[in-house]
Amino acid sequence: MTQWNIQPVIQGLQQARHEWRERQHRFKEIGGRELPSKQVLQDILDGLCGILFPMRLGPADLRQETEDYYISYTLHQVLDSLLEQVHLTLHYQHKRQDSRYATEQLDEEAELNELSHQIVQQFANALANIRRLLDADVCAAFEGDPAAHSVDEVLLCYPGIFAIIYHRIAHQLYPAVPLLSRMIAEIAHSATGIDIHPGAQIGQAFFIDHGTGVVIGETCVIGERVRIYQAVTLGAKRFEVTESGSLKKDYVRHPIVEDDVVIYAGATILGAIRIGRGSIIGGNVWLTHSVAAGSQILQSPSATYAKTE
Repeated sequence: MTQWNIQPVIQGLQQARHEWRERQHRFKEIGGRELPSKQVLQDILDGLCGILFPMRLGPADLRQETEDYYISYTLHQVLDSLLEQVHLTLHYQHKRQDSRYATEQLDEEAELNELSHQIVQQFANALANIRRLLDADVCAAFEGDPAAHSVDEVLLCYPGIFAIIYHRIAHQLYPAVPLLSRMIAEIAHSATGIDIHPGAQIGQAFFIDHGTGVVIGETCVIGERVRIYQAVTLGAKRFEVTESGSLKKDYVRHPIVEDDVVIYAGATILGAIRIGRGSIIGGNVWLTHSVAAGSQILQSPSATYAKTE
């Protein structure tokens, strides 16, 4: 084995950690891991995909006669793992917001345990509804793409479906454990190039075709039967600041897209504006104002123009 002079490296890293913790006021962090694990989350997501679609995303040797047994066994494992990750997230959120934690650890820990269990049970209770939403998404993709030959092809091959599966899982958890949900969203983002914030509200029968480069912001609201294509951005027009100059948080800054809207590749829609029901937004359009129901917003060679039927 090659000998390395690593002691100065270890000391340098120790000093860097100390400086970071000093700036972040984290001197009392003694013990085990305090943040959820991406690796564990990936295992949870793999299990949830198998639970939601056992004969297509479950194990290769699964048979229909053993579906319920597989789901029962896997669900127990997944919920136990999720409980641990939720607890870590709540513990972290609590410590960041409440300096009393160190002196009230036992009472607070009992409350966090109970809250973690409630969150995970509520999530489990929502799985059947998530499956029904995803069924509508799969059908929308099959019906909206002439290149799709079956719903099974859509589920197994389309990155937009992969992204929306993870989004519906993350969105269910987002109100209680936003950090955990963001991690789930970033796993999907890394795998597909589709960036959907878990706070975004998305109705049923949603279809992202191709998908690479799609961005959907936190406060975006999308209705039913909406179809979007690659490189579409549903983002914020500007970021408001507080009196101290820091960015404001938790305010509406993304579009509302009503039912039956189609948004073609490369369109950029910014701000808290409304895209009326049944509208068509053409490719590469830059849009920062609301449009009425039934509008067609197209890109001409020289300018963007609107045609309303």
